[in-house]
Amino acid sequence: MRVWFITGASRGFGALIAREALAQGDAVVAAARNPKTVTERLGEHANLLPVRLDVTNEEEAHAAAKAAVERFGRIDVLVNNAGFGLLGAVEESTTAEVEAVYRTNVFGLVGVTRAVLPHLRRQRSGHILNISSVGGYRAYMGWGIYGSTKFAVEGISEALAMEVKHLGIKVTVVEPGFFRTDFLDESSLSVSPRIIADYAESTGAMREFAASHNHAQPGNPAKLASALMVLVANDNPPLRLPLGSDTVAAIEAKNAYVADELATWRDLAVSTDFAAEDAAA
Repeated sequence: MRVWFITGASRGFGALIAREALAQGDAVVAAARNPKTVTERLGEHANLLPVRLDVTNEEEAHAAAKAAVERFGRIDVLVNNAGFGLLGAVEESTTAEVEAVYRTNVFGLVGVTRAVLPHLRRQRSGHILNISSVGGYRAYMGWGIYGSTKFAVEGISEALAMEVKHLGIKVTVVEPGFFRTDFLDESSLSVSPRIIADYAESTGAMREFAASHNHAQPGNPAKLASALMVLVANDNPPLRLPLGSDTVAAIEAKNAYVADELATWRDLAVSTDFAAEDAAA
């Protein structure tokens, strides 16, 4: 029996992952700002422990991790799922909006990870799943600020994987594309109210796209939850796991673009190294 610790577990991906883990006979510590919402969504279960957690409160994170270990003895899988989106051009986004999305998506993830890691280090085992996004690998107009939080998650995760590998702890960045959840609803997405007319063709078009594709996304959330069960059962999980055909296509397109751009500018890029004549001078 694995013990899962899932943030943002009252709805969306978090609730679906929790339900799938319980169905497989695992134990789940389901963290949410209001634990009652977890019970309302998932019901009562002997292997379910709802805990109060605002991920921006690191003291609550430590208390939740302690409660998990006291109840189940260990934590095997940490799923840093809590987060929300921000749609708006970089110039349209206010400082308060930027700080809010970073507080949850980046600082919250780091705080929860710091709270759980001492337990994983003691065990010399564990698997950390950090929920990123296709926007954490490839930037999109209108999603610059939100995407930058996921770029941060990717960088933190890549370094963390190197830091904890010798301790028996694994790290995977999960990169979902557009899945049919409530991500584009007001409950999960903040839309900057400031609209600058000059961005109508770029960010304005993305606003329209987001509105028209709400609950019409190609990804099946239930299949994502099932995919994570396969992931954690693997002895050699990947550092990055893209989920959704749209994510795979976006990654392939960006990799090709970067390779082409590097080939074009390679001579100039390597020309800045010290050469023999530089040392002589």
